[in-house]
Amino acid sequence: MHTDRFNRREFLRAASATGLAMVTMPSLGSMGGSARGGGRDTTLRVLSVGVIGTIGGADRNQINAHPSAEIVGLCDVDAEALARASSDHPDAFTCADYREAFDRYADRFDGVIVATPDHSHCAIMTMALARGKHVYGQKPLVQQLEELELLGRAVQARPGLVTQTGAQRIQSRERRAAVDILKSGGLGRVIEVHVAYGNGALAGGHYFADGTLGDPIDPPAGFDYDLWLNGAQHEPCRPQMVRRQWRSWWNYGGGQIADWVVHLTDVLFYAYPELQSTVRVCSQTPTRDVGHFHADRVRSTLTYEVGGDRFAGPTCNFYFYDSGMKPDRGLVGVGEGEWPGGIFTVVVCEGGTMVLGPSGPLEIWREGTKTNGLDWPGLPEYEDFNHWHAWVDKALGVDTPHLWAPFRDGLKCTEAGLLAVKAAKYPGQVLEWDRANLRFTNHDEASRTIVRREYRAGFEPVRV
Repeated sequence: MHTDRFNRREFLRAASATGLAMVTMPSLGSMGGSARGGGRDTTLRVLSVGVIGTIGGADRNQINAHPSAEIVGLCDVDAEALARASSDHPDAFTCADYREAFDRYADRFDGVIVATPDHSHCAIMTMALARGKHVYGQKPLVQQLEELELLGRAVQARPGLVTQTGAQRIQSRERRAAVDILKSGGLGRVIEVHVAYGNGALAGGHYFADGTLGDPIDPPAGFDYDLWLNGAQHEPCRPQMVRRQWRSWWNYGGGQIADWVVHLTDVLFYAYPELQSTVRVCSQTPTRDVGHFHADRVRSTLTYEVGGDRFAGPTCNFYFYDSGMKPDRGLVGVGEGEWPGGIFTVVVCEGGTMVLGPSGPLEIWREGTKTNGLDWPGLPEYEDFNHWHAWVDKALGVDTPHLWAPFRDGLKCTEAGLLAVKAAKYPGQVLEWDRANLRFTNHDEASRTIVRREYRAGFEPVRV
């Protein structure tokens, strides 16, 4: 039954394992022969893990809207969320445990959306890659520093698979223009970078907790708390923890900085591939106890070693600010005025300063005068595109220029955010980071406490 599709699927898996280009076949198979793509074998069948949550519903709906994609599986520890998503996809299989999805239904899907809390990303993404699935993964890609390497190796082991980080703000013309302006060298050599993150880890409200450690409570009805914990060690469920506000918790999220770091630093890594790994980090914060929650009022300095003639010195510092703090306008070379909101990126160069909001505006400042970055001479016309659909297209073998932020780039951004928030455990201390060996060369205690976790049995990431 459907022997031609089975053989074709086995070929694609072999191609992924040996590094053959995905374009050796024009598209992926579809067991059901879905007609959404206009014919047989043109549909990317997708499993959605984390079906609603904070952004899982948007990811699922955007990808399902692609004419050649179909959500065929739904996985979530929250029965209420699973029921709501199932009403959108009545033919999709459902389960609470991602491991069951791969063990029972792996032949039904070709790609996976991972939109779960940060602490479970690595386990699910590495399993997906090991099983030969394309992965669309939400940011930050991982929650532990060691997981940068675990996921990076998993990607390298499957070069034929298509990965994409949830960095959808690159759809804006302003962000793509910023990359081109920086690449052009028209602003001169880079001196330093400043990034303001808005509210902090303890902002309270929709996404964040307020830092109050409430008494243990029962998990919500129909919510499998044990599965939600994934690889994290067991602790009681508490108010402001599951569903949305897990970002503030030390064991599960990364606060405001890790949440936004991909959206605010991606243009730097696109424009300057010589920015590889942070070599040094120092975070300042008045918060001392990070036993349960991430620190707030964090100011962090991350240092990169850089070469070539595109930077003003042998190193470049990234300065991070959260909890409403911002850089001094005069010190970064911009005139009087207002910042574009509370969340933005500033690139200080010898020939001017760039100020960029998450989806714009794009400002260029020279000698106290502001101009619109989109008026920069020689910029191309920027066509509209759909960030999620670019992942589907690439997975189906379409040669698209719009696949920004594969995991290779997403991991660079993620590393910066994780270092900033985790170094807050040792406020004011300079930590020398050795990415190759996953340790701080001058601080054994930091190496023991903020690099890795001990995973619960059965929820370990796949190690390559």
